[in-house]
Amino acid sequence: MRKRITAPGPGAVAAAEPGWMDLEPLVEVEITSEDVGHPIESALIPRMGSSWRAAQPGEQTIRLRFDEPLRIKRIRLVFHEDEQERTQEFLLRWSPDGGQSYLEILRQQYNFSPPEATRELEDYDVNLDGVTALELRIVPDISGGSARASLAQLRVA
Repeated sequence: MRKRITAPGPGAVAAAEPGWMDLEPLVEVEITSEDVGHPIESALIPRMGSSWRAAQPGEQTIRLRFDEPLRIKRIRLVFHEDEQERTQEFLLRWSPDGGQSYLEILRQQYNFSPPEATRELEDYDVNLDGVTALELRIVPDISGGSARASLAQLRVA
């Protein structure tokens, strides 16, 4: 057997980091769009790629539909913006009933200002029981500019 141990890159979550759920077998993902070079798997599966990116500007939605209701205690989001200054807003919400209704977890804005402020890391302790769907809505530029939404990482525990 050949084996090589490598350190995760900056901001990456190691596949073996305890506590994070392996989302691949647990969810069906719905997205409003994606750039073919930046698929959603890049944000959901450790070491799968660099990030997810929308195919066009404007508000985007990422929805995780869980096969079975889950208990979620922690959510981590990581966003990157290396190209343009902008104010992004995101809304994170969850559903206990398969997406018939949603409860807001939080809504937040963040100012990206490359080259200094290019990364936003949000790590939330939550206590959500019976989660059937988790939804992230991203408005990449609240002023209506041409920025495309992106997400470097979404992890749940």
